[in-house]
Amino acid sequence: MKLLTKLTLFITLSKLVIVALFVALLPTLIGKIAFQYTNQYLREQQRKVLKVIEQNGIDYYLQGDNSYGSYTMLKEEYISLEPITHYKKIDTIETSERIIERDTLTYRVLSHTFTYNKHNYILEIGKTTATINQYNTPLQRIALYVLSALVILTLLIDLIFTRYLLRPLGLIIKSKLLNRKFPFKEVIPSVRTSTTDFKLLDESFIRLMDQIHETFEKEREFTANASHELMTPISILQTKIENLMLDSPVNEHMQSKFSEMMRTLNRLKKIVHSLLLISRIENEQFAKAETASSNTLINEVTEDLSHRMEEKGIQLSVNLSQNTTLRNINHTLLYQLFYNLINNAIRYNKPNGRIMINDGLDNGRYFITVSDTGVGIATEELDSIFNRFKKGKNTHNESYGLGLAIVKSIVTYHDLKLTVNSEINIGTTFKLVFPPAIS
Repeated sequence: MKLLTKLTLFITLSKLVIVALFVALLPTLIGKIAFQYTNQYLREQQRKVLKVIEQNGIDYYLQGDNSYGSYTMLKEEYISLEPITHYKKIDTIETSERIIERDTLTYRVLSHTFTYNKHNYILEIGKTTATINQYNTPLQRIALYVLSALVILTLLIDLIFTRYLLRPLGLIIKSKLLNRKFPFKEVIPSVRTSTTDFKLLDESFIRLMDQIHETFEKEREFTANASHELMTPISILQTKIENLMLDSPVNEHMQSKFSEMMRTLNRLKKIVHSLLLISRIENEQFAKAETASSNTLINEVTEDLSHRMEEKGIQLSVNLSQNTTLRNINHTLLYQLFYNLINNAIRYNKPNGRIMINDGLDNGRYFITVSDTGVGIATEELDSIFNRFKKGKNTHNESYGLGLAIVKSIVTYHDLKLTVNSEINIGTTFKLVFPPAIS
């Protein structure tokens, strides 16, 4: 999952959790706020009553009666003032029930005792809890709407900012990692960003790819130079040995030694030739402007290798479409590619085995498969069969381990896709998928 997707999910889920918590706690919070506001209101009413008593006397309320009581028409609020015989300091606000005109109602009641002219009184001011809570539901609804709007707004801002913040990272991945072709010849400009971490990451990738490209160029140059330098002394040695075998009278033992030396020189010559070919391919010294029919190309290769198939009694089955034309190719290199694959299929096949060559379309792309009924390749060796410096356990004695390395170089040079499936003692299938530009 992409980093941007993860951050988007995290931001969205965190906002939803905040909304859920707020919705769950909103009734309690608003209830507490309403009761605190009511308590303040009751205190203000208490101070007003006491101030009136101080200014106008207790009779302002009692008016000659023993007690005073007053309530609104709907009994939403009431005030009572009564004398008490035994003074006990009371100054509380609590929720309790009161009976007013035979109606039992729940009030938020302020109770306060005080002394006036050596007489003790208790003052009660009440407000029904129904009136306290009457605004809770509208307040909750308004708060929920406001919160939802704020959450959506902040969510959009977060997503836009996150996308803007991570945009350089996406550009770094797209320009430096995706669709890059080894050995990273093209020069990719730096990604413009004000984020130090991304700038450091981008610069590190550029330095790393420059080092890889420089190392590869040195290796390729060394291979080309070494191959050129080796060809001359090998040819001279081969000529001298041939002259010695022809001109000098040698016995049978010496003749055998000379033949062994010639085989070694021939093997060394093929290795150097293969390395030189790989170097020329990687140096892009072959043009890709030719056209060939896949059917004709395979027929050319199989005809040249027919004698080898006859020697091992191998049956060949070619099932290719007649009208597939390969464009923008180098005919010689593709011939070499199929020659190496089919030659390997012969070399590692069983006596009287089979080789099947088929083609078709894979997701709209043309492909050719070369399958054999040979000894197969172990799973742990599949990743290294194209390595020019590593030879597999099942490699035949006459092989020098460079045939598949040449195949890999040609595949890369033509932008082909090559996959291998193999089972021990069952056989191996090489599948070549051609890009639209070729097929």
